[in-house]
Amino acid sequence: MVRFRVRKLITSLGQNRVKELEDTNVLSSDKKVSHDLAENEKIFKDIFQNCSDIVFRPISIHGHTQLLLIYVDGLIDTKVLDEAVLKPLMFQGNPQELGNITWFGQMVKDQMIAVAQTKIASTVNEVVQGIVGANIAILVENGNDALLADIKGAAARSIEEPTSEPVIRGGREGFTEGLRTNTSLLRKRMKSPRLKMEPLLVGKITQTDIVISYIEGIVNDSILAEVRERIKRIKIDGVLESGYIEEFIEDAPFSPFPTIQNTERVDVVMAGLLEGKVAILTDGTPFVLLVPFTFYGGLQAAEDYYERFIFMSMIRWIRFLLFNVALFLPSFYVAITVFHPEMMPQSLLISFAAARETSPFPTAVEAFLMELTFESLREAGVRLPKPVGSAVSIVGALVIGQAAVSAGIVSAPIVIVVAGTGIASFAIPRYNLGLAYRLLRFPLLILAGTLGLFGISMGFLTILLHLTSLRSFGVPYLSPLKPHGGKGVKDTLWRAPRWMLHVLPRLIAGKDSVRVPKGQKPDPER
Repeated sequence: MVRFRVRKLITSLGQNRVKELEDTNVLSSDKKVSHDLAENEKIFKDIFQNCSDIVFRPISIHGHTQLLLIYVDGLIDTKVLDEAVLKPLMFQGNPQELGNITWFGQMVKDQMIAVAQTKIASTVNEVVQGIVGANIAILVENGNDALLADIKGAAARSIEEPTSEPVIRGGREGFTEGLRTNTSLLRKRMKSPRLKMEPLLVGKITQTDIVISYIEGIVNDSILAEVRERIKRIKIDGVLESGYIEEFIEDAPFSPFPTIQNTERVDVVMAGLLEGKVAILTDGTPFVLLVPFTFYGGLQAAEDYYERFIFMSMIRWIRFLLFNVALFLPSFYVAITVFHPEMMPQSLLISFAAARETSPFPTAVEAFLMELTFESLREAGVRLPKPVGSAVSIVGALVIGQAAVSAGIVSAPIVIVVAGTGIASFAIPRYNLGLAYRLLRFPLLILAGTLGLFGISMGFLTILLHLTSLRSFGVPYLSPLKPHGGKGVKDTLWRAPRWMLHVLPRLIAGKDSVRVPKGQKPDPER
């Protein structure tokens, strides 16, 4: 009870503090920076009360405090602060000129501060947002503006190879948590002014920076307008990861199938932009969102476009077979052994019957328990530390599987089926699409255990009807096979040679849809 009262008291004090700032018009957008430097210092100290990381650095020239620097300790580069800001102000400042507003806007900005990005802020709210956004605010006595200098220097992770989407051949650069680092990785690969980066802010408290990236002329204007509109409609207190944005803008939040692609590979985002897609980059996360997203896009890996088309087409067919195995193998096994044993060869039927002689559970229950066990081991392996997780998942599967068969709790065939299903599920390139199959296996098992092959057929038709009804920002989920087909098959079920991929996807690309001009077929005799 005491803890509850203390927590309630702290919450009420925080709410009263926010209300007090709002009532005094301190945080409102029209509150201007004062001419009095002491008053400005008091205003900002009130706003940043109990913020130990906010530094107030007064600068005195000829014995009088004429300048005030405000910044967040840890977010700026102190070396640049010393060399580019403090030294010029302390050794070049002239107190006779400091009271001139024109001097502040011109001389300090254009001549004294050796910082690439600066801007003038005239309201308290603009100054506060600049300070928490890793800028240093410089206020002058008798000046009605503040100068914001961008000298970001927070610790950041270096560019590394993405661990969630490994490839044998291809780029090794992955996105990081820094938004400007990520935009620079895109700009480095596309040296064209047609690559656009539109900034947005989302989150009432966090004020998270978001960038909408696209290629002008290639992007579909209606899709781009829809992306802008959906992001601008987001009303939330904070955004910590791109998944927050994804849940607000996806087309079918209750569908197991994802309608938005997420990736941390730079080359995947570049390929999507070149196809007319829109990328959504969020500050603080290496995962970038790509829209629209289609079903066949989830079965394609980045490596498909780096190796020769003959091998990659074959691998795509294998991948397509494996995703069907991951979805239907356990339920098909249950339906055949329980309802349709006449469909199996007699020797295989006898072998299965002998193996199941000691099992106390029905086949459907047995399969359900083994699937739950496999998913539990898989989740435990992901959550544990890396040196321990792999050992636990592998040893746990071997020990538990062998012990369960030896004890007669489950039969050996179901262990083989569940293991084969798990291996097949790992072949799906997109993790979020693989989650859909992991979820759908369980209702299909229930249908197979109650209705046999008829139940599987009902489940398959339900899934197919659901897929045909899905849209991703207006684009059919099964495109380009549905509704157009034709030329779109060249990059879906098989990967055609690059010189045959003449145009971009019809429903995604904008006006400039020519990818490769015709007549580019290689001629060895030429």
